[in-house]
Amino acid sequence: MTTVAVAETPLLNALLARADDALIHAHRLSEWCGYAPMLEEDLALANVALDLLGQARSLYQYAAAVESVGRSEDDLAYLRDAPAFRNALIYEQPKGDFAYMIARLFLSAAYMLPWWRAVASSRDATLAAIAAKAEKEATYHLRHAGEWVIRLGDGTAESRARITVAFDALWRFTGELFHVEHDERALIDSGILPDPAAIRPEWDATVARVLSLATLDRPKDGWMHTGGRRGVHTEHLGHILAVMQHLQRAYPGATW
Repeated sequence: MTTVAVAETPLLNALLARADDALIHAHRLSEWCGYAPMLEEDLALANVALDLLGQARSLYQYAAAVESVGRSEDDLAYLRDAPAFRNALIYEQPKGDFAYMIARLFLSAAYMLPWWRAVASSRDATLAAIAAKAEKEATYHLRHAGEWVIRLGDGTAESRARITVAFDALWRFTGELFHVEHDERALIDSGILPDPAAIRPEWDATVARVLSLATLDRPKDGWMHTGGRRGVHTEHLGHILAVMQHLQRAYPGATW
């Protein structure tokens, strides 16, 4: 079985972390194709997944160029083992029900919109160009997910109970979005990446506003799970990769 090992440099790790976030989240959203509560939502979720997949591709392509050893975006997506992935743990959590999926999309988009907006001013021109497009996509993702949070929270007793359970289950993974690994600090100080601490106030305000409109209480802060950025994952990532990487692993070098 072919497996690639990536030289760990700060910029390469940072690019892979955000590419892995987008790829794994896109995979989780793609699992809803054909299962959403209405046809329009089925198409909307597929489009969000495609947006995230496009972001992943752009970041993997840039990562491959930074690595400069002749690898492609497919190599980085399909030929790394779970410990080499750097995605935040929130994205690999199980598919869950519709409310769980919406809560995850909302919590992520509330972070990614200001993050991409900040990256659009990065001193790294390639990253800034990727962010210029991704920011527009994240704006839609946040609006769409936020509207569903309000609809579910201020809806029926059943929908309210489900979205409440979803937020309670996912909240413990949100802290990792703001966690800075030691090798990223230099990238932040040099103006290549934004400081998550500067993004936190906007995320807090967005979450508070939408939860208020949804008549939901914000979950209590507590101990937060981390480890994904260091390659320490839950068992769920292995199951995702077994499905996602099967074709490339079974038929190395296959092309359409």
